[in-house]
Amino acid sequence: MKKIALFAITAFTAVSISAEAQKSNKKSMKKVLFVVTSNDKLGNTGEKTGFWSEEFAAPYYELLDQGVEITIASPLGGQPPIDPKSADPASATEDTKRFDADKVLQEKLKNTLKLSTVNQKDYDAVFYPGGHGPLWDLVQDRNSIALIESFYTHNKPVAFVCHAPAVLKNVKVNGEYLVKGKKITGFTNDEEEAVGLTKVVPFLLEDALASNGGIFSKGPNWQPYAVEDGLLITGQNPASSKLVADKLLKKLN
Repeated sequence: MKKIALFAITAFTAVSISAEAQKSNKKSMKKVLFVVTSNDKLGNTGEKTGFWSEEFAAPYYELLDQGVEITIASPLGGQPPIDPKSADPASATEDTKRFDADKVLQEKLKNTLKLSTVNQKDYDAVFYPGGHGPLWDLVQDRNSIALIESFYTHNKPVAFVCHAPAVLKNVKVNGEYLVKGKKITGFTNDEEEAVGLTKVVPFLLEDALASNGGIFSKGPNWQPYAVEDGLLITGQNPASSKLVADKLLKKLN
């Protein structure tokens, strides 16, 4: 009887320790909010846009594979639009192939949270993938502007890639543009010209951030380039997506 009792106590203790360990792991797991566009219109061209799949997929898997818990939000909630050009098989990468085959993620994307319902206190950082879509909605979205300001003032990293740094255009902290005096990058004027959309976009990202006092720098067109200035992390183009994620991971750890 004593042996049975001892075994029962030992088993109960082991289960209790395991449960506590699981709780502890859940508490220590880093949480990142991804914010994507709800806009699918490329200005007045009649063409479609949205978020760029590589700029979403590469950071998503880079963070997910390191145990980061990711929540996705958009201005309207529900299924966000994917830029059809980014889904072209000719532009496929290992990450976008994984993205296309990921049934769990596709279901998650169908049910993105409405941006107005999220709070920075529930997350350790925020990340914005690009694509042309954000230029027409997230740049002006009051919830997005307030959210970025809240993350930043609560000492949490804010990260953006390609066209996504454009959403910083109207973000202010203590009455000053967040980008003022900070090193920053994003989709360049040259790259916008190369894709033939300088007359379509509502403004040129490089010019807008520089005019707000950002210290804008860039690498060669289409090559990986990212800069970090305190809590602010920005990447130049789709090829910079994983580099931004790596910098964000280091901040989180």
